[in-house]
Amino acid sequence: MKIYPWRSGKVKIRYVLPVMLAFTSFANAVELHHVIVRKGTDGLAMVPLTISNAGTEGLSCNADFAHWYSAGIATVEPGKSARIELWFDPKTGTFTILNDKRENLPIERLWCGLAGRAYATRVQIALDRTDAAKGGRAVSCAMGQDSLVCR
Repeated sequence: MKIYPWRSGKVKIRYVLPVMLAFTSFANAVELHHVIVRKGTDGLAMVPLTISNAGTEGLSCNADFAHWYSAGIATVEPGKSARIELWFDPKTGTFTILNDKRENLPIERLWCGLAGRAYATRVQIALDRTDAAKGGRAVSCAMGQDSLVCR
């Protein structure tokens, strides 16, 4: 008895499966969609954040804008302060920073660490709606017993 490859089922899977997958919703998974980026400060309240360095080493402060993107927002030498303009959207509760094109970059996390090893020594600076109600926030950072402390 002779066995034909198209009757064995191997041919079906090899040729039919790719054709079926091409017509499924997975084919749209890589389609790029236009994203509307909010620009300017209309409807936003400015909430300046002042970070003071009460320690003996420089600070590097960073913001995480998305799970894959972060940027340095300030470097603060010992005994000095940096003022960062944050913007608050009262409708969504989102804090943002404007880039050079005045596009809103929503902040997921804001943190500072010792310069040169910022990520390893980082401490998160919590942002809260009450900061917006007060019209600003001031934080002082220094080395604690085992780690950097910002209050």
